[in-house]
Amino acid sequence: MKELPVRAARWSALHPWRAIAGWLAFVVLCLGVGIAVGTDSATTEDYRVGEAGRAEAMAAEGHLERRPTEQVLISARAGALDRAAADAAARDVAARMAKLPEVEAVAAPRTAKDGRALVVEVTMKGSELDAQKRVGPLREQTEAVRKGNPRLLVEEAGHPSVGKGVDGQRDSDLALSEKITLPVTLITLLIAFGSLITALVPVLLALSSIAAAMGLSMIASHVSPDAGVGNNVILLIGLAVGVDYTLFYLKREREERERSGGRIGPEALVELAAATSGRAVVVAGLAVVASTATLYLASDVIFSSLATGTVLVVLVAVASSLTVLPALLVKIGRRAQRRAARGAGRPRRERTSGTGRVWTALMRPASEHPAITLGASTLIMLALAAPVAGLKLTEMSQDTHSRAIPAMRTYDRLNEAFPELRVTHQVVVRAAADRSGEVAEQLRELGRRARADRLFTGEPRLRTSADHRISVLSLSVPHLGNSGEARESLAHLRDAYVPATVGRIPGAETGVTGDVARYADYPAHQRDRLPLVIGALLAVTFAMTLLAFRSVVLALVGVVLNLLSAASALGLLVLVFQGEWAEGLLDFHSTGTIGSRVPLFLFVILFGLSMDYQVFVVSRIREAALRGVPTRRAVLDGIGSSASVVTSAAVVMVTVFASFVFLHLIEMKQIGFVLAAAVLLDAFIVRIMILPSVMLLLGKASWWPSRGMRRAQEAPPRDGGVPFGVPGHVPVDVR
Repeated sequence: MKELPVRAARWSALHPWRAIAGWLAFVVLCLGVGIAVGTDSATTEDYRVGEAGRAEAMAAEGHLERRPTEQVLISARAGALDRAAADAAARDVAARMAKLPEVEAVAAPRTAKDGRALVVEVTMKGSELDAQKRVGPLREQTEAVRKGNPRLLVEEAGHPSVGKGVDGQRDSDLALSEKITLPVTLITLLIAFGSLITALVPVLLALSSIAAAMGLSMIASHVSPDAGVGNNVILLIGLAVGVDYTLFYLKREREERERSGGRIGPEALVELAAATSGRAVVVAGLAVVASTATLYLASDVIFSSLATGTVLVVLVAVASSLTVLPALLVKIGRRAQRRAARGAGRPRRERTSGTGRVWTALMRPASEHPAITLGASTLIMLALAAPVAGLKLTEMSQDTHSRAIPAMRTYDRLNEAFPELRVTHQVVVRAAADRSGEVAEQLRELGRRARADRLFTGEPRLRTSADHRISVLSLSVPHLGNSGEARESLAHLRDAYVPATVGRIPGAETGVTGDVARYADYPAHQRDRLPLVIGALLAVTFAMTLLAFRSVVLALVGVVLNLLSAASALGLLVLVFQGEWAEGLLDFHSTGTIGSRVPLFLFVILFGLSMDYQVFVVSRIREAALRGVPTRRAVLDGIGSSASVVTSAAVVMVTVFASFVFLHLIEMKQIGFVLAAAVLLDAFIVRIMILPSVMLLLGKASWWPSRGMRRAQEAPPRDGGVPFGVPGHVPVDVR
């Protein structure tokens, strides 16, 4: 494994056009096969968790599952409602909808209590997830009725319409994110390299890696279904790590080129970069993959989809840095040689790859006062982490979607006119067929208790399967799904009414489902799985760091620093998004909670990405220490020499993640914000302040129990600043 980067780089450098053509063929093949096999999307069954999921499965067994519904709301554009015109429009809607093959049933028009609106409820065929793909014809008929009644406001809402609107908004948001990210990334790389051609290489490789990973994800979806977020995470992570890995490689190749003063060819420079930064990229990529794979332990289709997308795009990005990148660097290097030969007589400005004045100043506190710097930096991070104590998790419901979606504005007006349609609980019972009478009687008793409860409204609706084994009681709640009253009504059902009625029937299985139950059970499921995932994540991080640096001490330090970064970023997230003070600044409406998926996603992705910085920075330190350079000097030189590339990489990552703050979906805003904050804290406080302070205080103990490092530190120092092909070079092992 340790020789793979060098061998791959050597072949690529000697056969650049073959390597470039092979990479393009690989990308085209991945996309072609992916498009040919298509995407296997997750089904409704894949999302079922907890009691709500179990109840949904029982209802589906009796063909009593909740059907996707659309509501057509008819009201006056201004003034009082023309009842005759509204009734005619309602009949027209019902007649049109009944003819559609997508429609299963159309209910009789219902009038609001204040008489100012009518609603026609349309039940669609198929599953809820599939309905949003087939809701277009229904919306077309609603639009036709609206055009025929200019004095009426004829609108349509429902889970399918809202889902379709959210998907459309997500697509436009991602396009905006790309428009922001790509130019800023290119400008950052131009500043870092001073060459447009060199700056384009990381961007083009990242985009090609993203394309290949999207094709591979389509293929992988037939093993692990895609929850609709795979491409989102491929774009998010692919651009970040794709640019970073190429950046690490490019920086090292340029350093060695400048250090050699043109004495060696581009092929040897590429080989040297592969032996150092190339190996670091492989280790960092494998660390991200191993960390992300722990998401599969969450037993959740969305996290599995996120994990698959991340693993694929990181592996492809690593492959690009091993194969096509060396070929491109050789072609660029040869071009630079020809340009240098043409300007051989001109004065040449010397460039250095050492630590700049800014970074020297930033590192001075750690180098001169490591104990004080460590204490102060740690206190700052802990202070930022303090708000985590008030963390409130919830599943982001339909009520949290942006009102920029037309269907959501209709949804609000519908809820105001017909509060009984806001939330529906389903009590599901499975029992022997000969107990169906007893089950029905107990469910009717449950309905009577609910009618006497202020949290419920309307008449309960009881349905029984054809084989009399499954019964479903539907109960309406006149409150929004994310309200305290809706959650309280769920608690009344599960903790009191069900146990006192159908829960007493011997052998009967019961469960309560519905939107509120889903929103309650999903975070509970995540909390149950969190210890397993975090435990596996800590173990993987420790093991990968130990394998990379042969040091138990550095492995423990890496785990602690990653926890500190994640906790501090999560604290900032709570401070910003659970309060209302930043709503205008970041254009969001606070729900007073954090999305239940965000913390786990943060921990897993940040632990993986932090390994990029950890591996790259500590590898430079270890290179110097293996040459016999004292640990103190090795730490300062290693961090100083990697400071500029870490800065550039961090700027790219922060730009990518921060662009998601401009998205409308609140959970995506939170993910973008917390990852951007985490990368900033990790790059500029943890890696520049805390890590050097810790290593300076530990000294040689940093490398315990590595025998090779002990021998290297006891031997006379060797000059490791000479590149391959130059007399006196000592190869560096960065395992």
